[in-house]
This record gives sequence, structure tokens and C-alpha cells, in this order.
Amino acid sequence: MTQKILAKRLHHTAYVTKDLEATRAFYEDVLGFPLMATYCEKDELFGKERTYCHCFFEMADGSALAFFQFADPDDQAEFGPDMPESPFIHIALQVDVEGQAELGRRIEAAGITPPNTYVLEHGYCRSLYVKDPNGMILEFTYDDPRAEPLDAQRRENAHGELKRWLAGDHHNNNPFRAEEAA
Repeated sequence: MTQKILAKRLHHTAYVTKDLEATRAFYEDVLGFPLMATYCEKDELFGKERTYCHCFFEMADGSALAFFQFADPDDQAEFGPDMPESPFIHIALQVDVEGQAELGRRIEAAGITPPNTYVLEHGYCRSLYVKDPNGMILEFTYDDPRAEPLDAQRRENAHGELKRWLAGDHHNNNPFRAEEAA
């Protein structure tokens, strides 16, 4: 049974940062995501009154990446700005070829170099990765035009492929990388 998808688009993601100004400079000045809102608030949260600043950086579709900084160092430590050291924990944002190239130029001009930035060819997409000032990994990706005709097949086979994987059959099903598995 197919259910109606009720979520219309990403509204925002939210992360904790230890330095809102460094975060603002990276997202606004380097990447070009305008600061669209800053909320300075005091709330009863999780059994304690907490004071924090919450900033939103806008993307082209109106969605945003948001960051919290707490006034109290104890609150900051409790919710922690430290991002896990794993390339598999990241946020991926869709761009076009020209957008990815421009972001690459901006990142390079800002002096961000490997290992804090790198490119991966996934076959079905090409991804530019960069670490923000908080250690969070952002992926700017564009889809290979040859992948679009496979979308319907991927949707149709998604549950079966997951079931196969979970049952222990771990063969490569990426048609763009099938030759690598052989």
C-alpha cells in the first residue's frame, strides 16, 4: 500500500555549533547561503531554562541549515558541538554541475584543502565534500543524467534489494560501478 507523502520539502536541519560567527562566515561568505533568520531565545528545555541563539541559512528552495549556540557553557557541553568523525554521517545537498564547480572554487579560495575537502565519483552522481567549521561534512552532489532513466526501476526494486542485502547477499547493484565488483 502506497501512502501519500505528507512532508513537502525539508524545512531545516539543526545542529549545535560552538562558534556561530565562524559558522556564519562559512555558510554565508564562503558557500553563499544567506543568513535568513536569527532567533535569540530563552526556553524551558529538558528540565532547565536555557538561553540560545538559533540561526538559519537559506537554500534556493527555501529550506535551511540551522545552528544553535547556547549562552551557558554547561548547556553547550551537554548538547555538544562535536561532530562524529565519520564520512558516512553528513548532509547531502543537490546542486547542478555549474553550482558544484562554483562551490569548489569558493572552498578553494577560502583555503580549505584536503583532507577537509574531496570529490567522489559514485557513478550515479558526483559529490564534492567539505567539512564546515564544526567538523560537519557537507556533500554537494549532482546526478549523472544517465541515472534518471533508472529511477523507476530503483523505486520498484528498493524493498527487494534491501531484503537481499539483509539476507547476506552483498553483491554490487550499482550499474555504474558493476565493473569494479567483477
